[in-house]
Amino acid sequence: MDYYVPIKENKDFQRIYHRGKSYVSPVLVTYVLKNRSGTIRIGITTSKKTGNAVKRNRSRRVIREAFRMLAPQVKQGYDFIFVSRGKTPFVKCTDVFRAMAGQLKSAGVLK
Repeated sequence: MDYYVPIKENKDFQRIYHRGKSYVSPVLVTYVLKNRSGTIRIGITTSKKTGNAVKRNRSRRVIREAFRMLAPQVKQGYDFIFVSRGKTPFVKCTDVFRAMAGQLKSAGVLK
């Protein structure tokens, strides 16, 4: 069951980057912005600095899984962008989960 809608439009990414609040850890950067739609929307970004295609895909999978575990506790009506860092493809999903939970808690979006 999907708890979120993916963000695909570049203008949405730009708006969240510029207006959203960011939270940084060694494995993940999170941008949070309240939206008007009342749904949870997420975007995942992995740059070429992360590594080759295999590492970038692993980063996306690990971030998506960490958010899937946290999604039932996240308040509705927020946009999130998760940006992978250089360490992301080399860590376990639980490490990303811990970092994400801490960031979302400090953003005040967990129920």
